[in-house]
Amino acid sequence: MSTGLLRLLLVEDDELFRLGLQVRLQQEPGLEILAEAEDGETAVELVDRHLFDVVLLDVGLPGLGGIEACRQIKQKHPSLPVLVLTSHSQQALIDRLIAVGAQGYCLKGIGAETLILALKSVAAGASWWDQTATQAIRTALETSAADVDRSESAKSAHLLTQREHEILELIAEGKNNQEIAQILYITSGTVRVHVHAILQKLAVRDRTQAVIVARQKALISDPAGIHPTN
Repeated sequence: MSTGLLRLLLVEDDELFRLGLQVRLQQEPGLEILAEAEDGETAVELVDRHLFDVVLLDVGLPGLGGIEACRQIKQKHPSLPVLVLTSHSQQALIDRLIAVGAQGYCLKGIGAETLILALKSVAAGASWWDQTATQAIRTALETSAADVDRSESAKSAHLLTQREHEILELIAEGKNNQEIAQILYITSGTVRVHVHAILQKLAVRDRTQAVIVARQKALISDPAGIHPTN
């Protein structure tokens, strides 16, 4: 991500909806809509011609389609974060978005402040899954059969990025945000964004619960006598 403006590619085929997003997002300090596209083909072409920090991508695009556009964008530019906008929250859609490399998705109608937070989160390297998606994934993982515990842990682990795993391990070691920032050479604000994503994905309220759930799912080691610092 750039150190100045957050440069955004806005991809939305509904002209009125796109205009509404444009008006609201351009009011946000530090955020610039560098280019816009009405279809997936144009979006893929634009990421080859401009340097973006994040792509806000409608999933219901004409022609190429949002999911395929996301796949091609991530194939060409793996480090470019893509946040998907959609009207649907089916488990199958969520699975496809994860498969093509999207950093997250928001439902249309989301509050502007939440959308901006989601954009900043994915641009900072975290991921953002709408609460409905998070609950759907969590429900899919919570089965009563003991013989699928390993599969559940593997799916939970897949939801966390490598950076989120690193931060979760440091939280478990009792490190606070400032200490984590110094260890990983990132800002405290970026740490807060990652911690927010971790809590959301694990469906917990605080850092202590995150460590407990992560250890239950074998996402992190479980050394004796280590407790997270709130």
